[in-house]
Parts: sequence; C-alpha cells; structure tokens
Amino acid sequence: MILVSKYIVPKGYIGITIFPFVFLKYSALRDNPVLMNHEKIHLRQQLEMLIVPFFVFYGIEFLLRLIKCRNWNLAYINISFEREAFRNEKNLNYLKSRPFWEFLSYIKK
Repeated sequence: MILVSKYIVPKGYIGITIFPFVFLKYSALRDNPVLMNHEKIHLRQQLEMLIVPFFVFYGIEFLLRLIKCRNWNLAYINISFEREAFRNEKNLNYLKSRPFWEFLSYIKK
C-alpha cells in the first residue's frame, strides 16, 4: 500500500518502506517506476527476513558502516539492502527472477 506523507519520510529522502507500506514524500512519485521498483525490492527483502529481523540487521549494518565510513550518506548507500535496491532499481523485471536472499551477495567483506 502506498501512502503519501512528507512528515513520515525523513529529511533528505523521498521514500521509505516499512512493510506493508511504502511512504512517499509527494504523490507524484507514485508515477516514478524506478523509485517504485526500488521500494518493492525493499518489500521483498523485508518479507524474506520476516520483517523485524530485517530492520535489526539494517540498523546494525548501518551503524557498522557509519563507524567505518564516518559519513552518513556513504554508510547508507553501502548497506547491503540498499546496494541491491540501487543496483537493480532500473531493471523493472528484476523481482520476477530475483533469487531468495539475494541481498547476501551484496555484503562487502
């Protein structure tokens, strides 16, 4: 379900996915197929990890990358879940052939 709220989406971002919702900052973003595919990839990741563990793992990975990078944006784009979503957001057929737990292949050693 897609909801529009400029108050729920953090400053500096245009969308956030919290299963089963996709929150967008502006209603016009509903028509952006690349953004919507990015958020759908996150929905699939959250389902695979049974939702709560996804957010725990996401938060821990973000904190570890923030400590390592010392840069909020760099830490964010290097989270394995984000790396998968960014790399495949333009492939609108990606979710049709995506292997289970594919995000694991995006974890940097």
